[in-house]
Amino acid sequence: MPRLVFTVIGDDRAGLVSALADVVTAHDGNWEDSQLAELAGKFAGIVVVGVPAERVDELTAALRGLDGLLEVTAHPGAEGAGVVADDADAQRLTIDLLGNDSPGIVREVSSVLSRRELSIETMTTETREAPMAGGLLFEAHVVVRVPGGSDTAALRADLERLATELLVDIAVA
Repeated sequence: MPRLVFTVIGDDRAGLVSALADVVTAHDGNWEDSQLAELAGKFAGIVVVGVPAERVDELTAALRGLDGLLEVTAHPGAEGAGVVADDADAQRLTIDLLGNDSPGIVREVSSVLSRRELSIETMTTETREAPMAGGLLFEAHVVVRVPGGSDTAALRADLERLATELLVDIAVA
Protein backbone atom coordinates (compact mmCIF):
# COMPACT_ATOMS: atom_id res chain seq x y z
CA MET A 1 0.00 0.00 0.00
CA PRO A 2 1.47 3.39 -0.94
CA ARG A 3 2.21 5.83 1.83
CA LEU A 4 1.67 9.57 1.69
CA VAL A 5 3.34 12.12 3.92
CA PHE A 6 1.14 15.11 4.68
CA THR A 7 2.42 18.43 5.94
CA VAL A 8 -0.38 20.32 7.66
CA ILE A 9 -0.78 23.81 9.06
CA GLY A 10 -3.69 25.98 10.09
CA ASP A 11 -4.90 28.42 12.71
CA ASP A 12 -5.20 26.43 15.93
CA ARG A 13 -8.75 25.50 16.90
CA ALA A 14 -10.73 22.46 17.94
CA GLY A 15 -11.57 19.85 15.31
CA LEU A 16 -8.57 20.08 12.97
CA VAL A 17 -7.33 16.52 13.53
CA SER A 18 -10.87 15.21 13.30
CA ALA A 19 -11.45 16.96 9.96
CA LEU A 20 -8.25 15.52 8.50
CA ALA A 21 -8.96 12.06 9.90
CA ASP A 22 -12.45 12.14 8.37
CA VAL A 23 -10.99 12.75 4.88
CA VAL A 24 -8.36 10.02 5.35
CA THR A 25 -10.92 7.47 6.54
CA ALA A 26 -13.42 8.37 3.81
CA HIS A 27 -10.79 7.32 1.25
CA ASP A 28 -9.83 4.05 2.97
CA GLY A 29 -6.63 5.57 4.33
CA ASN A 30 -4.87 4.37 7.44
CA TRP A 31 -3.34 7.02 9.74
CA GLU A 32 0.04 5.41 10.57
CA ASP A 33 2.26 7.99 12.21
CA SER A 34 2.19 11.66 13.09
CA GLN A 35 3.86 14.50 14.90
CA LEU A 36 1.46 17.37 15.54
CA ALA A 37 1.68 20.44 17.77
CA GLU A 38 0.37 23.93 18.45
CA LEU A 39 3.13 26.44 17.80
CA ALA A 40 2.68 30.22 18.01
CA GLY A 41 -1.08 29.99 17.49
CA LYS A 42 -0.74 27.64 14.52
CA PHE A 43 -1.47 23.93 14.48
CA ALA A 44 1.21 22.20 12.43
CA GLY A 45 2.58 18.77 11.80
CA ILE A 46 3.41 15.80 9.66
CA VAL A 47 1.18 12.76 9.15
CA VAL A 48 1.99 9.47 7.41
CA VAL A 49 -1.01 7.76 5.82
CA GLY A 50 -1.22 4.42 4.02
CA VAL A 51 -3.81 4.44 1.24
CA PRO A 52 -4.80 1.92 -1.45
CA ALA A 53 -3.03 2.77 -4.72
CA GLU A 54 -6.33 3.26 -6.57
CA ARG A 55 -7.43 5.91 -4.00
CA VAL A 56 -4.26 8.06 -3.87
CA ASP A 57 -5.39 10.66 -6.43
CA GLU A 58 -8.89 10.79 -4.98
CA LEU A 59 -7.57 11.34 -1.43
CA THR A 60 -5.09 13.97 -2.60
CA ALA A 61 -7.88 15.86 -4.39
CA ALA A 62 -10.17 15.61 -1.36
CA LEU A 63 -7.56 17.31 0.83
CA ARG A 64 -8.25 20.55 -1.06
CA GLY A 65 -11.66 20.52 0.61
CA LEU A 66 -9.90 21.37 3.87
CA ASP A 67 -8.64 24.72 2.51
CA GLY A 68 -9.60 27.49 4.89
CA LEU A 69 -9.37 25.06 7.78
CA LEU A 70 -6.02 23.37 7.15
CA GLU A 71 -3.42 23.67 4.42
CA VAL A 72 -2.42 20.10 3.59
CA THR A 73 0.32 19.14 1.16
CA ALA A 74 0.70 15.47 0.20
CA HIS A 75 4.09 14.02 -0.65
CA PRO A 76 4.70 10.44 -1.80
CA GLY A 77 6.49 8.38 0.83
CA ALA A 78 9.64 6.50 -0.11
CA GLU A 79 9.33 2.79 -0.79
CA GLY A 80 10.48 0.76 2.20
CA ALA A 81 10.66 3.87 4.38
CA GLY A 82 10.28 3.21 8.05
CA VAL A 83 12.23 -0.03 7.81
CA VAL A 84 15.64 0.54 9.36
CA ALA A 85 18.53 -1.51 8.08
CA ASP A 86 19.43 -4.28 10.47
CA ASP A 87 22.45 -3.14 12.46
CA ALA A 88 22.69 -5.17 15.65
CA ASP A 89 25.34 -2.77 16.99
CA ALA A 90 23.33 0.40 16.34
CA GLN A 91 22.18 2.38 19.32
CA ARG A 92 20.01 5.37 20.00
CA LEU A 93 21.44 8.28 21.89
CA THR A 94 19.35 10.91 23.57
CA ILE A 95 20.78 14.40 23.81
CA ASP A 96 19.15 16.78 26.28
CA LEU A 97 20.17 20.43 26.25
CA LEU A 98 19.17 23.24 28.62
CA GLY A 99 20.53 26.76 28.79
CA ASN A 100 19.90 30.43 28.19
CA ASP A 101 18.29 30.97 24.82
CA SER A 102 20.48 32.44 22.11
CA PRO A 103 20.43 32.33 18.30
CA GLY A 104 22.31 29.44 16.70
CA ILE A 105 21.95 26.67 19.29
CA VAL A 106 20.10 24.30 16.93
CA ARG A 107 22.57 25.07 14.13
CA GLU A 108 25.56 24.28 16.36
CA VAL A 109 24.17 21.01 17.74
CA SER A 110 22.96 19.82 14.34
CA SER A 111 26.36 20.69 12.82
CA VAL A 112 28.13 18.42 15.32
CA LEU A 113 25.74 15.59 14.44
CA SER A 114 26.11 16.22 10.71
CA ARG A 115 29.92 16.15 10.90
CA ARG A 116 29.60 12.73 12.57
CA GLU A 117 27.15 11.69 9.79
CA LEU A 118 24.37 11.07 12.31
CA SER A 119 20.77 11.59 11.39
CA ILE A 120 18.25 13.04 13.82
CA GLU A 121 15.29 10.71 14.40
CA THR A 122 13.32 13.15 16.54
CA MET A 123 13.89 16.61 17.92
CA THR A 124 11.70 18.72 20.16
CA THR A 125 12.63 22.19 21.31
CA GLU A 126 10.99 24.90 23.32
CA THR A 127 11.73 28.21 24.99
CA ARG A 128 10.32 29.08 28.38
CA GLU A 129 10.73 31.72 31.02
CA ALA A 130 13.75 31.26 33.29
CA PRO A 131 12.19 30.85 36.77
CA MET A 132 14.52 33.03 38.84
CA ALA A 133 17.00 34.60 36.44
CA GLY A 134 14.63 36.25 33.99
CA GLY A 135 15.00 35.87 30.24
CA LEU A 136 14.32 32.71 28.30
CA LEU A 137 15.62 29.18 28.63
CA PHE A 138 16.08 27.00 25.57
CA GLU A 139 15.45 23.28 25.95
CA ALA A 140 16.03 20.58 23.35
CA HIS A 141 15.49 16.83 23.33
CA VAL A 142 17.17 15.07 20.39
CA VAL A 143 17.27 11.37 19.54
CA VAL A 144 19.87 10.14 17.06
CA ARG A 145 20.52 6.64 15.73
CA VAL A 146 24.20 5.82 15.92
CA PRO A 147 25.40 3.02 13.62
CA GLY A 148 27.63 0.34 15.07
CA GLY A 149 31.30 1.25 14.89
CA SER A 150 30.69 4.97 15.35
CA ASP A 151 32.95 6.73 17.82
CA THR A 152 30.44 7.70 20.52
CA ALA A 153 33.23 8.85 22.85
CA ALA A 154 34.33 11.42 20.25
CA LEU A 155 30.71 12.51 19.76
CA ARG A 156 30.32 13.01 23.50
CA ALA A 157 33.57 15.00 23.60
CA ASP A 158 32.36 17.21 20.72
CA LEU A 159 29.07 17.85 22.50
CA GLU A 160 30.86 18.62 25.80
CA ARG A 161 33.08 21.17 24.02
CA LEU A 162 29.99 22.69 22.43
CA ALA A 163 28.22 22.92 25.79
CA THR A 164 31.17 24.87 27.17
CA GLU A 165 31.20 27.22 24.16
CA LEU A 166 27.44 27.84 24.28
CA LEU A 167 27.26 27.95 28.10
CA VAL A 168 24.52 25.30 28.17
CA ASP A 169 24.11 21.92 29.85
CA ILE A 170 24.14 18.93 27.51
CA ALA A 171 23.45 15.40 28.73
CA VAL A 172 23.91 12.37 26.49
CA ALA A 173 22.26 9.08 27.45
